[in-house]
Amino acid sequence: MDKEAMLKYKGYRFPVEIISYVVWCYYRLAVSLRDIESLLMYKGVEVSHETIRSWVMRFGRIYANNLKRREGTRGDKWHLDEQCIVIRGKRY
Repeated sequence: MDKEAMLKYKGYRFPVEIISYVVWCYYRLAVSLRDIESLLMYKGVEVSHETIRSWVMRFGRIYANNLKRREGTRGDKWHLDEQCIVIRGKRY
């Protein structure tokens, strides 16, 4: 991670990896804040859903833009499903 990105996380109690994981779960998996809180509790990290919400509000737009940018593009291969319809008695 570059120095500029690290400055955004300066002063937070939790490591960058946890904050990144939380925001990634919220945007990529569409998991609720309380579900993310439960996931972290299962891993031994105690954080409130309000803290998670503040992380999502602060860092979310950056992650969401990166996820949209990384989505795959259409490739060379197309997979078509055969479909037949009948219009005025003629089969297409």
